[in-house]
Amino acid sequence: MNFVKAKGLALIDISALFLIFFSPFPTSAENGFTQKDRELLIELRVRMGEIDKRFEDMFNFFYILAGIFTSSVVVVIGFAYWDRRTMMKEARREAIEFMERKLY
Repeated sequence: MNFVKAKGLALIDISALFLIFFSPFPTSAENGFTQKDRELLIELRVRMGEIDKRFEDMFNFFYILAGIFTSSVVVVIGFAYWDRRTMMKEARREAIEFMERKLY
């Protein structure tokens, strides 16, 4: 008996939800948008344009930062490579001079 009662309550719940979600709601304007809705959409469009400009500025700034970072990394790696080659040449020259002094 409890199963039949629970099944009936579930059916009533589903029917109530169906009626709530799929029933047409009355609108305030008969022909679509009101003048206030149109003004709000225009204002929204203007604000979205301003936000797009800010994002463009932000992305340009990020591109500049990425360029600065990349060039800094290239300069540091280039300096380290140049320093290493210079040190190796000097060490090789000193080693050759030392060996020549020992032999003669």
